[in-house]
Amino acid sequence: MELQELRRKRKSSFWSKVLPFVPYVIQSGVAVLFLLLLLAFAAWYTNFLQHIPPGLPVLWIMLFLLGPMTVYSGFRTYVQPADIIFLLPREADMKSYLSPAYRSGVIYKLIGLYIILILVWPLYIRSDVDSKPLWLVMLLLLLLKLLSAYGSWQELRLTTARARMWYRLLRWSVILLMLAAWLWQPAWKSSIFTVLVGVNYILALRFPMKHAVPWDNLIAAEKTGAAKVMMWLGWFVEVPADGQKVIRRRWLSSVGNRMPWQRSTAYRFLITKTFIRSELLGIVARLTLLGMLLTGWNGASWLGIGLYLFFTFLIGAQLTSLHQIHADSPAAAFYPLPAGAHKAETIRLASRLLLVLAVLMWIPLTAASWEDNLTWVLLSLVLAIVLVWGLKATWVKKWKEEDE
Repeated sequence: MELQELRRKRKSSFWSKVLPFVPYVIQSGVAVLFLLLLLAFAAWYTNFLQHIPPGLPVLWIMLFLLGPMTVYSGFRTYVQPADIIFLLPREADMKSYLSPAYRSGVIYKLIGLYIILILVWPLYIRSDVDSKPLWLVMLLLLLLKLLSAYGSWQELRLTTARARMWYRLLRWSVILLMLAAWLWQPAWKSSIFTVLVGVNYILALRFPMKHAVPWDNLIAAEKTGAAKVMMWLGWFVEVPADGQKVIRRRWLSSVGNRMPWQRSTAYRFLITKTFIRSELLGIVARLTLLGMLLTGWNGASWLGIGLYLFFTFLIGAQLTSLHQIHADSPAAAFYPLPAGAHKAETIRLASRLLLVLAVLMWIPLTAASWEDNLTWVLLSLVLAIVLVWGLKATWVKKWKEEDE
């Protein structure tokens, strides 16, 4: 079998397992919710463009929105663990297998990047900055995206984890610096800076030792990518959630150590420790920080309260993934664990954590509008608490029906 045909079959096999869940996602109301949010955002953004506040840091906003999307790169290769044995003899021909993954990894992310650019472009040209032509910015983002994808691919080939970490940090720094130069500096200065920094970055990638085909890294990256897709579906329907990446967080390793060593707290200990080492913790932390920033920035208006409640709901939707953790663990058959302990401990951890994060996001809201809108600020906290308890009741009912 040709390698390109093998990749196409693997891709079709994976997405044939995912697509049957899409109708259930739509039936869950996410399509209606997305449409309502889109209409609300369009109305707010149109009004915002007509009344742009003076002194708004537009360039920083563009760097904040475009920078991470420009740097981020990922590839779906659909490589399997058995390939280390069966495809190793054809390692020299793996370029035909991996090239489509590289192209699709650039094209799909570039489309999302251009959508964000089109959304933020009216704000850019209406502000008091020396704006550059749209075609020039699109060309710049294309070049930076290609450079970041090339750097990300070379990072996968590096032989040591420490080298990959440092070169990942270098890639983020280089791409963000070049994008910032184009936002704040004239085009001719930015062009010279981009060429010099880009050439040196490419040369720096040639020094460390690399694998011809990084089998282990490709397998790990593929497991992580597949797990992210299944975790996203897990917000709405019951799906397998295997293969998620385990992240060592030594500074949080002591969390949960003081739990009582009893049968009733066995699942509590297990789910807490797993959550600390999972990608879900990073997702929830980033959403919390973004929610604190946006609610604090818009705290003196109704938008701040709306964003506060929206991020509370969004984090709650993310925490439903805890229900998938160890749901099918064979430990319940080997040890005398209480019946229903997994569901009870999952709801307990998710609801308490969501309540704490809701209070954290409420603090910037109070700092921004404490004097003028004290009643509404306190009411927003009450609404958030009601939302948390409503989500908790929904989880209890939904998961009970699933068990039945």
